[in-house]
Amino acid sequence: MKVNIKPLADRVLVEPAEAEQKTAGGIIIPDTAKEKPQKGTVVSVGPGKKDEPMTLKEGDKVLYGKYSGTEINIDGTNYLIMKESDIYAIV
Repeated sequence: MKVNIKPLADRVLVEPAEAEQKTAGGIIIPDTAKEKPQKGTVVSVGPGKKDEPMTLKEGDKVLYGKYSGTEINIDGTNYLIMKESDIYAIV
């Protein structure tokens, strides 16, 4: 899953995980009731700032805020571009 986009400074490109289709009890969730995913995979990483190197790398699975980042669509695939500081944890 190589993308020809290189984020600038301390930004990362994340591919969000798919929204849950069923609950733990087996109930199917309709599209209108699905929540935005809060985890995804890092696809591309910027070079970082002068005094702050990047801690993330491509392929990391991460958790981020529900409303973090800017949604973009590249070749029919949805991605989020956000600052590294918007990411809460590496899973």
